[in-house]
Amino acid sequence: MLIPATVLTGFLGAGKTTLLKRVLSEDHGHKIAIIENEFGEENIDNDILVSDTKEHIVQMSNGCVCCTIREDLRTTLQELAEKKRKGELDFDRVVIETTGLADPGPVAQTFFMDDEIAESFLLDSVLTLVDAKHAAQTLNDRQEARRQVGFADQIFISKSELIGADELDALQHRLKHMNPRAPQHIVHFGEIGLDKVFDLRGFNLNTTLEIDPDFLSEGHDHHHHDGEHCDHPSHAHDHHGDHDHAHGHGHHHHHDDDVKSFVFKADRPLDPAKLEDFLGAIVNIYGPRMLRYKGVLHMKGTERKVIFQGVHQLMGSDLGQPWDKNEKRMSKMVFIGIDLPKDIFMQGLQQCVS
Repeated sequence: MLIPATVLTGFLGAGKTTLLKRVLSEDHGHKIAIIENEFGEENIDNDILVSDTKEHIVQMSNGCVCCTIREDLRTTLQELAEKKRKGELDFDRVVIETTGLADPGPVAQTFFMDDEIAESFLLDSVLTLVDAKHAAQTLNDRQEARRQVGFADQIFISKSELIGADELDALQHRLKHMNPRAPQHIVHFGEIGLDKVFDLRGFNLNTTLEIDPDFLSEGHDHHHHDGEHCDHPSHAHDHHGDHDHAHGHGHHHHHDDDVKSFVFKADRPLDPAKLEDFLGAIVNIYGPRMLRYKGVLHMKGTERKVIFQGVHQLMGSDLGQPWDKNEKRMSKMVFIGIDLPKDIFMQGLQQCVS
């Protein structure tokens, strides 16, 4: 059985440390190995670990394991897998914490491109913690923060009680535009159940592509709408006089975020050779700016769904379930990246339709 791995990323102060402390100290019945970057902003070890231990892998009383990275991630993962095989350590899953403003890309890529790692581990999902109180500012100022949102399979919004309902609404709207495929959860890390955090199977090649159906609805060109004809509730209800600015540009300046997403759909089957050529070329040019992309494809020559996904330059595909007799066969792909040229992608993909 592959060991599921979760990558935990997020803004400084969004609660990653609180969450990890709970995992390492609470009696929750999960056996989790946490891999922590030793140069993290707020080290966990001060509170939980004996700092002067020479051993960088420490077994916790609740069955969890805490491990600081001394070398690179790959070496640490291999060491953990080997200790598990030998029966020296018992754990069911791994959580990798990345530092506050790190790019989760290289961490995710490790699971794709390294055969030895892929034999032991499965990347379950990338979780991004967003601190609601500072989100607007952080997203405006820091591209790394926007990239983390683009990478997420699930977004957890903490500290929402510190902002007003309108502000929270606007934040969720903004995050949805950057990444429509990541469900958002408002959490209080004091209370969240760990079952909400783990085993989300967000990253692996499953046959569903969870995108909000409104986002896919025809004619919803979300880069150009403004208050008048946007059906989002925060623009619709009246903000009693004193909040009139919400109908002006308050909600809209953020649609210029450089991390954006778009969806390609086609009813007719795709030609495998053409698609491979086109994607190969695109990834070659735009790979560094392509954060996550995923699709469920109707390919010529197979009765099964083809699931494809990637991170930056690395992509993989897999045969999924056969198409159901009464299911409409169609291809759907979502691309999330930094200033990607939507028209080039759309035209190129359209030409791969057979």
